[in-house]
Amino acid sequence: MNIRFYHALLLTMEENRSIFEGELWIKDERIVYAGDGGDKDTAEAIALFGCSQKGDILWDEEIDCRGNLLMPGFKNAHTHSGMTLLRSYADDLPLQAWLNEQVFPIEAKLSEEDIYYLTKLAVLEYLTSGITSIFDMYLTPESIARACADMGMRCVQTGGVNNFSQSVELLEKWYEELNGKHPLLSFLPGFHAEYTCSKELMEEIAGFSARKKAPIYVHLSETEAEVAGCMDRYGMSPGIFLDSLGMFDYGGGVYHGVWLTKEEMKLFKEKGVSVITNPGSNTKLASGIAPVSSFLEEGLNVAIGTDGPASNNCLDMFREMFLVTGLAKLKNKDAAAVDAMEVLKMATVNGAKAMHLWDADTLSKDKLADLVMIDLHMPNMQPLNHIAKNIVYSGSKQNVKMTMIHGKILYRDGKFLLSEDPEDIYRKANEIINRYKD
Repeated sequence: MNIRFYHALLLTMEENRSIFEGELWIKDERIVYAGDGGDKDTAEAIALFGCSQKGDILWDEEIDCRGNLLMPGFKNAHTHSGMTLLRSYADDLPLQAWLNEQVFPIEAKLSEEDIYYLTKLAVLEYLTSGITSIFDMYLTPESIARACADMGMRCVQTGGVNNFSQSVELLEKWYEELNGKHPLLSFLPGFHAEYTCSKELMEEIAGFSARKKAPIYVHLSETEAEVAGCMDRYGMSPGIFLDSLGMFDYGGGVYHGVWLTKEEMKLFKEKGVSVITNPGSNTKLASGIAPVSSFLEEGLNVAIGTDGPASNNCLDMFREMFLVTGLAKLKNKDAAAVDAMEVLKMATVNGAKAMHLWDADTLSKDKLADLVMIDLHMPNMQPLNHIAKNIVYSGSKQNVKMTMIHGKILYRDGKFLLSEDPEDIYRKANEIINRYKD
């Protein structure tokens, strides 16, 4: 598809490039032009269409943005999509009781086909929030991959290996089979957490990382109790302990990091380990407020995730962005803490880096056409004093006018442009939960 967006405001998220009026051109799944539309800077892009002048390009669609904003789609850098099943089912409990008494028992009953449909439900919600890539950790990577491919969602997966499910052998299988086979799908190794894995199992995972020279991703330092337990077991905080096994020799990322020490932060900076903060989930489960200001001061790559819809309960990046900066200001007692522009970078460019999506970070020539149109003709976006800060401080899902992934418009003006009726997905999700509640 050849698509031209015009009369747009562009926030490319490129370094040192402000919002500007212009056009964005797409050929198939790639951006070929993002500029002011002037003749001087379009010649190279025009040639890509086999034409000598702009007027000769045959567009499949030309979209008048009417002054609305185009920007990179949001990267949800930590989620468990299949947990849509448990939205508002297991609430108002402390983390360990939530996991052991509610989540784990029902998850043990789920089939691959159940998770396929539950992931589809999550994708619908991602699209309404302008999310164009997800970093998913859940039980059945093959069916999750199939669901995302069928729905058109860009999905990076990681393993959730623990003492009770999955294995290093499966991790290696998924690493080989889910990379390089589909343009929307990839897989990076990972495991659930230090407290759900034996030392021997973690040593196996670190060995896998060393063999493949691959990064590792893991839940880490989410609660004070988790940190205290690791100190009791190994005499070290979780990050330091895992590093002693060689777990981060090839980088990777940690989810939550609420109780990271300065020593761990410095280590992660040295090792190239991203920290993915999940403020909505951490707030609802009373896990604490992550020291995001300290992460930034140490120069860490900080990304944002919603976590799963059982602990959040919604998959909304606008709410997460506000919470990242709002909670940081509260924790530091400093209204200047964690500037909104830094948060917007976390939700886009930094997320892409954490997920190894090197060509889906900015609206730039040759990058993937993963983007969102933000409706500025809504009261919460007016006046246009500072559009980017409006997105973080006053923006909401109602402002998502369009979501495009891999050059395809999947959500537009409140309607899903998919091959499957959303109502069928809703019915299937309710059938699944009613089956397991009986």
